This record gives sequence, structure tokens and C-alpha cells, in this order.
Amino acid sequence: MTNHWIDIKNSDCILIMGSNAAENHPISFKYVTEAQHKGATLISVDPRFTRTSAKADMYAPIRSGTDIAFLGGMIKYILDNKLYHEEYVAQYTNAPFIVNKKFKFKDGVFSGYDPKSRKYDKSAWAFDLDNNGVPKMDRSLKNSRSVFQQLKKHFKRYNTKTVSNITGTPEKDLKQIYKIYAATGKVGKAGTIMYAMGWTQHTTGTQNIRTMAIIQLLLGNMGVAGGGVNALRGESNVQGSTDHCLLWHIWPGYLKTPRASNVSLEAYNNKWTPQSKDPQSANWWQNYPKYSVSLLKSFFGDNAHAGNDFGYDWLPKVDDGKAYSWLDLFDAMYDGKIKGFFAWGQNPACSGANAAKVRKALMKLDWLVNTNIFDDETASFWRGPGVDPAKVKTEVFFLPAAVFVEKEGSITNSGRWMQWRYQGPKPMGNSLPDGEIIFELGEKLKTIYAQGGSFPEPIRNLKWDYTTDGTYDPHKVAKEINGYFLKDVTVKGKNYKKGTLVPSFAFLQTDGSTSSGNWLYCNSYTEKGNMAARRSQEDAPNNIGLYPNFSWCWPVNRRIIYNRASVDRKGQPWDKQHPVITWTGKKWSGDVPDGGWPPMLMADGKPNPKSRHAFIMRKHGHGQIFGPGRADGPFPEHYEPLECPVEKNLLNAQRMNPTAPVFGGEADQWATCDPRYPYVATTYRVVEHWQTGVMTRHQPYLLEMQPQVFVEMSEELAKLRGIKNGERVIVSSPRAQLEATAVVTRRFQPFKLGKTEVHQVGLPWHYGWVMPKSGKEDSANLLTPSTGDPNTRIPETKAFMVNVSKI
Repeated sequence: MTNHWIDIKNSDCILIMGSNAAENHPISFKYVTEAQHKGATLISVDPRFTRTSAKADMYAPIRSGTDIAFLGGMIKYILDNKLYHEEYVAQYTNAPFIVNKKFKFKDGVFSGYDPKSRKYDKSAWAFDLDNNGVPKMDRSLKNSRSVFQQLKKHFKRYNTKTVSNITGTPEKDLKQIYKIYAATGKVGKAGTIMYAMGWTQHTTGTQNIRTMAIIQLLLGNMGVAGGGVNALRGESNVQGSTDHCLLWHIWPGYLKTPRASNVSLEAYNNKWTPQSKDPQSANWWQNYPKYSVSLLKSFFGDNAHAGNDFGYDWLPKVDDGKAYSWLDLFDAMYDGKIKGFFAWGQNPACSGANAAKVRKALMKLDWLVNTNIFDDETASFWRGPGVDPAKVKTEVFFLPAAVFVEKEGSITNSGRWMQWRYQGPKPMGNSLPDGEIIFELGEKLKTIYAQGGSFPEPIRNLKWDYTTDGTYDPHKVAKEINGYFLKDVTVKGKNYKKGTLVPSFAFLQTDGSTSSGNWLYCNSYTEKGNMAARRSQEDAPNNIGLYPNFSWCWPVNRRIIYNRASVDRKGQPWDKQHPVITWTGKKWSGDVPDGGWPPMLMADGKPNPKSRHAFIMRKHGHGQIFGPGRADGPFPEHYEPLECPVEKNLLNAQRMNPTAPVFGGEADQWATCDPRYPYVATTYRVVEHWQTGVMTRHQPYLLEMQPQVFVEMSEELAKLRGIKNGERVIVSSPRAQLEATAVVTRRFQPFKLGKTEVHQVGLPWHYGWVMPKSGKEDSANLLTPSTGDPNTRIPETKAFMVNVSKI
């Protein structure tokens, strides 16, 4: 989230698309409702009429997998009607940047595409630079090669008729939604987006979000109160786990995982540290070496020093050009290339796309360790439906873990707020908190590797002192994450003693004199105490819901990021009623500013050379309407899902994303425009269950409320297939079939794609055969395909093709 939960109340228009916040993020909806009471308009765009839709001022249907077409139409509407915030766009975004003449878009692909590798050479997407190495700009936005004019050209095709024929959204609804939301581009107004897995789990997932980010930049909705691009994370600590490198391609704090070609720490830092020649670009990632060295010092302590590259060689490197994400790991596992697997706090036998392939992959392992609170389909895959345990070679270990209320530590919510939780009841039976399990495992490994072993240095040299009186101490871990001064130093004119907690990431150094387990979390646990444990109910003086002394927010307790874009070039807020920050003439007041430099213009209107551009994390300091770093193009483009009901893409010659990963093994069957699988399907959640249901399916009262996997369908489709409400049916895809209970409802309506009628169904994905004990309920992910987004490689589980038939 760029903003935070409470800030939603400041919005004038809330677009909920790709999520069902009322049901799946009910606390967020408290602030949506508050905004509505103040006069805000709530728009729900969803394939199904949800509980969010029931509370919305306007609802519009959309066929799953067509979000870019819908949002691209809005971009065209904003540009055609000059509803963009012109000063904001010209001064704070890269709309004025001049794009290299090599850049082109034709027949659905951008310049630089290699069909054999299914990848782009992005050098053709570069900006023209002046003699000083600064991007050339035309602040008037008139240059034909400017990003702004290229954007207009790109989305010229996205007229409402074409968009309607793709999405199934009635043209009149498109026009009304575009008009309502585009009105937030007026100075003093703000609109926000609330999205979740309904946007990310597609072969165009990243570009779905990019399209909305472009809209928010055009309307001046980034950095302001009530604005932003707000991701609704699927669990209370998904943001925290991502920050601390849950994903394979990052280290803590979004540092990059080293590649094999990064042969030294210097080579690694040089590769990932951006260089800007613009003196007014803060280019904050220029501090990358400070963060990487401090991280290595946190990992290895005194064992890491300049003489051994701070232990850089002890950390694993990934092969250049190779992905190690979920789909790729299970594909390799299926091929027998992975021998051991820790499934920690997850249930991939139900949560993974193409779950039948996942279950078969688990059979190829030598060993599996499952850490969870209850038995689940992953721990017991060897005795699942159709499996002969005698033929499974995998040795399975189950480590019982404590549930969240039984352990102490922090969570970081969707709004980046780090909140400290204290232990309630003690763990039951032999279960332990995750931290204790991990710490004990580390102790065992250090004991074993002290005796020898292959490449023992990483384990032997690992700093591992996170106990107090012999017991794992989460406070010590939190302090390690914040970071320490490792020797007496003088920084910014102030003396700091060895062992003192670092006050913020601005104090981290490249010489090994500081440590930090995650630079973004510097300032979270300081000599003043545990900032995440604060619980003050007092708001900031600007009274917009920042509550700066309640918990702690990264970075440096900044509640709304890119807030320098919330003011004009003299530092005065665009929205006088909801100022995020304000320049007093001497300093900034309000939220923690995105850098303390003065505004772009002095009081007399002259440029201030001491100032910096608003978007400090970007290399050139401007919000990126043109995003040359993405795997599938610098502008979003509509592509159909891997499996879809149409033969042609109405906007270009490429049916699906030309860079999306497609797996071709025997377990990776897929079909499009196949009469055997004529209906679009999607997956979603219900409020009574949690994730794959491991926590909730064991609770009798919750299971009573939602006892069976079901498939929702329209009355029209039910009539077509001769299905009655409550009947058991078979839902089949090219990969598997699933028995489910039919729910015949008006919440789904047939889509009109031009003259063609298309039906869509939906299934919750919370179920598995372990519980309920009947063994008849199983995961909707048995049906979903092995493909995903080329940037994140998140699986495409929100749009695929099925058939539905009576048993």
C-alpha cells in the first residue's frame, strides 16, 4: 500500500476492483463506509455481484482477465477529455521524457521482442539523454516522442465499444464509471483503488496494477490523502513477510538476490545501484551498498569484514536468467530435480495452481518437512485420494507450530504498519512458535557443520545469538532487524557508541561499522524502545488519520509514501482540507516527508537547486507512466488469459501475453476456445474460511456455515445445463475434475461479448480432502493452470476454462 487503511476515509471516490473488500478485508470496509458517509462514491467492478457490490453506489460486471482493457479505456477517456492533472503530470511524472526512436509497438509486441526466448531486449525502451546524461524532457508534453504523446497513441485503440466487447461490461457503465472516477483529477479531490488477488493472479497481473498506477499519476492521486494504489494483502503479515524476503528474488528490504555473474560484492553493488546524472534526483537507491553491507554484517557479525567481502561469497547465487519461483520450483520438483522441501505455514497441495501436479511432485521428493498448526493435505499427500502409500518414497516429518495468538512478535499489515503482538495462551502440546523452531534448527545445523561438511562456512559463520536466558527472544531479533552501530562512530556530527541501536537507515554505512537485518525497518526498534508497541490514540496536527505514535510504519514512520507529490512546487498541499505535508517556509509539517529537502520552487517562484524531485525511489525522480523495467512492456497492453473463450484479441494480434511462462510437461495441459471447456472460471474466498482452510475447516461452527466446495453459476447457465440449486455437479478442466455443490444465483450474469454470450462460474479455494472427514471436498486449484505473470510469476488462478455437468 502507498497509503494505509485509515486513509481510505479521506477519499472522494473508491474503486474496488480485483478484490471483495467487504467480505475478505472487512476492517478496511469500516473506512470505506466512513468515506461514503462523507459523500464519497464507491464503485465495485467484479465478475460477480459480491457483498462489496451490494454496498456500492455503482456496480459493473467484468469478464475475468480483461482488467487492462477496462482500465485502458479509462486512460483514453482521461486523455481525450483532458481530465488529467496537468501540472502534476508535467512536473512529477516521466510524461515529459523523450523516448528513444527505437521504441515501437506493433501487432501486440513492443520493440526488442525475441519469440524464441519469449523475452524482450529492453534497450530499445530507453530515454534520450542530454549531454549531461539527464533524460531529455518537454514539460509542455507536446513532443511526439514524449511519454505523454506515446501514451495517447498507445491507448487510442481502447474506445468504449471495443472495451465493452472484450470485457462484457455494458458501454453505458464504462462511460459512467470513467466519468465518476476521472473527476478525482480535479485539484483538491482524491480517488483510490483497493485491489487484491483478483488483479495479481493473471498472466498480466503486474500490468493490471501498472495500468491503475498510470491512472493515479494522470489524476494526481499519488502521495495525496485518500489516494494511492492500495494492495489488500491476503493475511495480516503478508506485507511483513514480503518485506523480509519471503520471495526468492529479493533479500530483506527489497535488495536483489545475487546472480551468478555478480562474482563479488563490488560487482553485486555495481549491478544493482542505479546511477543518475540529474542533480535534483534523490535517487535513493544510490545508498544500496550501505544497505547490502549492513545486511551482511547482520547475518555474519564479526565474521564478516572487508577482507572477506563481508561474507558475500557465503550467500547463495541464482543462475542468470533463471526463475526460482513457485511454478518453477514445483515444475523442477515434478521432474525429480529437488530432493527435499520445507513447507512452512503453507499447504501447496491445495494452494498451488494445478494442484494435481503439485501433489505428484511431492511424491518425487526424498523428504518433506511440514510445519503447520494442523494436519493438512500437504503433510498427508501420501495418503490422499487415489494414492497408494506403499508407492510413495517421500519421508514426511510434521513439526507442530503455535498459532498466532500463542506467540510474541510483530506483524506488518497492508498499510506497512508494524504492530507488536504479545503472547496470549501458551502453545498447546508439543507445538512451538516458529521462531523457536527456526532457532533450534539453526543450532542443530551449527553443531553438525562444526564437525565438517560440504561448504560449511555459511553455517559456521552465521551470527546466531537470539536467546535470553536460553530462550528464543523475538525482541533480540527485532533489534537485529533494526540494526546496531558496531563500533564507536561519529555520524552527522553526533557520537554513537558501539552496541547502540541505529536511529534510522540514514545512518547506515558501507565500511562495516553498522548492521541492519532490513534497512527499511531501521527506526523500528531504537534506544527509545519498541516503536511497533506504541498505542497512542492521538492523531497528528493535520488530523487526517495518520496516528504517528500508534505502532510504526516503514519507512521511518512515513504513513503516506511519495507525499512530496501531495504538494505543489512551492510546498503547499493540493488538497487544503486533507494536507499530508505542508512547507512552513522553514520546514515540513504533517507526515514524515519523503525527504527533508525544500520545495522545488522558492517563495519568489525561482527554482530551488537544493530541492529534489518528488518520487525519490525512482532513478530519475519522477513517477513512471513509462515503465521500462517490466518484463512485458513499458506500457500495459491487453492480452487474453492462457485459457479464454475467444479466438482473437480484439486489440492486437497477440492472443496472450507473449512473455508469460507456459509449461509444456505432461501435467501442464491447457485448452482455449475448446468446446469441451466452454465456460470461464475464477476462484475466490468466503468470509467463513481462511486460505486453504487449515485453520478454519477444523472449527465445527465455521465448517457448518460453509461445509462444501461449491460452484456459483447464473440462472441462465443452470438452465442450459439442466442443473438445480444444491445439486452435486462435476467441474472439469484440462487438468482435473472436481465435485462441487451447485449454487444457482443471480450474482453471476452472462456476458455479452459483441454478439456472443459467455458464461462464467466461480469456486472458493478453501477446501481439501483432509477435513471435512467425508473426503469428498477438495481444492478448486486442481482445476487451475500452470502459468502466471512474467514479472512475479504468480499463478493465473483467476481466469481459466472449465465445463460444468450433472453427476
